[in-house]
Amino acid sequence: MRRIILGIILSALIVTGAQAIETEALLDSLQYTSFQFFWNEANANNGLIRDRSVNGSPCSIASLGFGISAILIGIDHGWVSREEGRGRILTALNTLWSKPMGSGYTGYIGYKGLYYHFIDMTTCLRTWSCEVSTIDSALLFAGILDAKQYFATDDPLDVEVRALADSIYYRADWEFFRDGTAGLRMGWKPENGFSGFGLWIGYNEAMILYLLALGSPTFPVPESAWNVWTSGYDWLSFYGQTYINFPPLFGHQYSHCWIDFRYIQDAYTRNHGITYFENSRRATLAQRAYSIHNPGGWVGYAEDLWGITASDTPTGYRARGAPPPQNDDGTIAPTAPAGSIPFTPSESIACLKNMYETYRPQLWSTYGFRDAFNLTVDWWDPDYIGIDQGPIIVMIENYRTGATWNRIMQNADVQRGLARAGFSLASDVAIDPLAPRLILGPNSPNPFRGSSTVSFRLAEPGRVRLSLLSPGGRVVARLLDADRPAGLHTIDLDGTELPSGVYYYKLEAGEGSAARRCVVLH
Repeated sequence: MRRIILGIILSALIVTGAQAIETEALLDSLQYTSFQFFWNEANANNGLIRDRSVNGSPCSIASLGFGISAILIGIDHGWVSREEGRGRILTALNTLWSKPMGSGYTGYIGYKGLYYHFIDMTTCLRTWSCEVSTIDSALLFAGILDAKQYFATDDPLDVEVRALADSIYYRADWEFFRDGTAGLRMGWKPENGFSGFGLWIGYNEAMILYLLALGSPTFPVPESAWNVWTSGYDWLSFYGQTYINFPPLFGHQYSHCWIDFRYIQDAYTRNHGITYFENSRRATLAQRAYSIHNPGGWVGYAEDLWGITASDTPTGYRARGAPPPQNDDGTIAPTAPAGSIPFTPSESIACLKNMYETYRPQLWSTYGFRDAFNLTVDWWDPDYIGIDQGPIIVMIENYRTGATWNRIMQNADVQRGLARAGFSLASDVAIDPLAPRLILGPNSPNPFRGSSTVSFRLAEPGRVRLSLLSPGGRVVARLLDADRPAGLHTIDLDGTELPSGVYYYKLEAGEGSAARRCVVLH
């Protein structure tokens, strides 16, 4: 019997009404305003989404990838209808599929199935003499695969979404972008080919790139490519945290927006007794500790005010991070704590609340928190950037419902990529036994048959209702509806009569039925 432990520490839920509403209202507002960026900063005629919220901005294909997932979240929250959201996504997919691919300098949307980093919002073709970007194409494909998993019915338009998603992803010639090397090149230009573009080696945002290249059923890279990637890792210690280092927090977030690394390990993480999720948690805590220590003496850095990542700065867009300090100039980016919410919920939420309550007049506008600010020089960014808005809405959703993780982790190509990279269930790793879990197994996407176990802890005695729900919200089984004392409780479920698929445990306790849902594969 495989066991799934769903833990919910209700002491985090049983708080005063004002506190609970405040947190949920802030998270709702952050997700809603981020969604509005992706919905409004778009060309509805072709589905493309701007790189940033300024007139004349081209489409960033990574912003489009985040935006597709953001639209799916918007549908679930009721901010746009399913038909409207699907229509916008279908328009984008048709644009991506139909525009020409080729090796010429102009007149093309991409080459060998991958896309130019920036494309014109009207013509949908290359702009700014930019490169065909492997990582930005991967982020685009992640959003596309999310849509494939979301629109899963027999409705002809759902079928069309899935067909286009497969066509676009399967066209990507990953082998070409190896360029005869052991890994993957960062980019290609028609002017000079791969010249000037290095290999993706070492920990950063590109895990998603390698996993999708490994999982491709058409042009996969060899399994050895993952070892090339991990060969550049730096296992370092800062402020009491030991982890695979990469100073900017976006590198610890982007791949995690779609891939649930909580309970799986590859050879490297297994040898070091962690998961990539735990690695991101440590990196976030180390950056927070750096900000408390504040070696640069920047104004504002504190335990509840931190966030150093790639963002706008007073002198332009820069990749920044810590520790160790990388281009740290005192600029704080709200996307950094927001994108780390699944890793460090209490620390991230406290930071976001502080930003909202202390600096709202200068920092909050049309699409929520502006991209960045710098108290040392009293600078407040006027812009919003899609690749920073994306982690805000997606990672908050993963923290609240796990919805994006749950969809992507059932995708057969993603599963193949994880398997070829050597991922399997985590072992010999310290995992909070009360943490929500989505576990990947060898027979995924539905590795569990038979029985499962749900565990939860009550902070105080009270009425508890535990239900098993279908993805559509229908109650499949009522597991518990009774008064229970404080402490740890365990419920066994015999699910042998249930069809394979995704189910949700919904736990309600106390007055007002404060509830949190967590997905589980059964």
